[in-house]
Amino acid sequence: TDWVTLVSLLLPAAATAVYKQWIPNTNFETGSNWDKGRVPCASDVVHFEKNKVVSVFVRSPHALTDMYLPLNGELVLASGAGFTAFDGSWDPGCDSGATVRFADMEHHAWFDPTLWQAVSPGRELEPGGRIFSVDEERVPCHYDDVIFQPETSFRVNVDSSRRVIHLRSISLMGQELSSPEAWASYLRGPSAPLQFHGNGTLQVTGTSCPDKSGCACGNTPDGHRICTALLGASGRQCPVPACRSPLQPLGHCCRVCGATISLDFTPDFDLQKYRDGLVQALLSQPKYAGVRMAISKVHKARTFLGVIPRSSTPLIQIVLIDDEVGAQTGTAAEQMAADIMEDIAQHGEALGISSGEMEVATGSTFSGQAGSHAWSRITVEMVLGLLFGLLLLGGILFLYRKAKLR
Repeated sequence: TDWVTLVSLLLPAAATAVYKQWIPNTNFETGSNWDKGRVPCASDVVHFEKNKVVSVFVRSPHALTDMYLPLNGELVLASGAGFTAFDGSWDPGCDSGATVRFADMEHHAWFDPTLWQAVSPGRELEPGGRIFSVDEERVPCHYDDVIFQPETSFRVNVDSSRRVIHLRSISLMGQELSSPEAWASYLRGPSAPLQFHGNGTLQVTGTSCPDKSGCACGNTPDGHRICTALLGASGRQCPVPACRSPLQPLGHCCRVCGATISLDFTPDFDLQKYRDGLVQALLSQPKYAGVRMAISKVHKARTFLGVIPRSSTPLIQIVLIDDEVGAQTGTAAEQMAADIMEDIAQHGEALGISSGEMEVATGSTFSGQAGSHAWSRITVEMVLGLLFGLLLLGGILFLYRKAKLR
């Protein structure tokens, strides 16, 4: 079939900018930001912890009985917002007279995938849809645009294994900062230290991915932070996959059932066009209605005998999962992967693909269906690695017994 060739070579490439929006806020009017789960009312006493640094956006006027402020913080008032002293008159629904405390915001981490959502260039939420991202790419990547919603305050921990976290642009308080100079100027202002804390430094570059074959996300050095945050949100354990010998996609925290394809590419390969071609020609087919796909450039570590790190090679990774259950788990994803591999065999050169490798994990753990030939290569590498380790250990033991080594 010529489906990918026709679609991917004729369609213009879509915009490659990726927008990721921060979800939590520290707004005064957000009920979940208070220990009572509601916004303080007139007879309440508002209490900010003395030593907690915070930036709080206030959207509307409020009457309060009393308010204790932090030693280091700010209240950002919208037009018409403010505070007045409660005059003691009756306020419907507010007769508790409680002390309402502002929640601790120190735990909101930049590298928590559950705190980000993808949005389209028009700033609307992306549909849940058929395209997903591996976990490392759910957090802003090197060439992504970051959005903090207008008229919201926030506080985010940017602890990182890297000294600098690169981004294309950052939008906050309705202002887009897309040059190093504009960002540096913002960092010198009073709000930035209240909004960002931790050992990492955000750096705006203003540059997009320069390579039409795509750019790796760049979050691998903080992959452990991403997975710790993700699994912490779900009980610190990956769900048990339904299939035998599940797959471990690069950049993903948990193993999956379905199929993965690794593509070696040439300078002619265009990632965006190829992804659009797969979406148009395959994901749109009724038989693949339950299949979801992730596709991106990743770096795969090469090893000698399966244990000794050798180098890192860029490749295009396609991850396919489906909503099939029982003995059918992963079978729709496997069929779509087979269709992709068949087209690569016929038209790979025209697409800029030099080779492809497919791995599958399908069927329930009780059905006897699982795995693929690709796993046998991994098993051989592991066995050779173990043999190499045993030989090395044996050599050391031999030299020790001969009193050649202490």
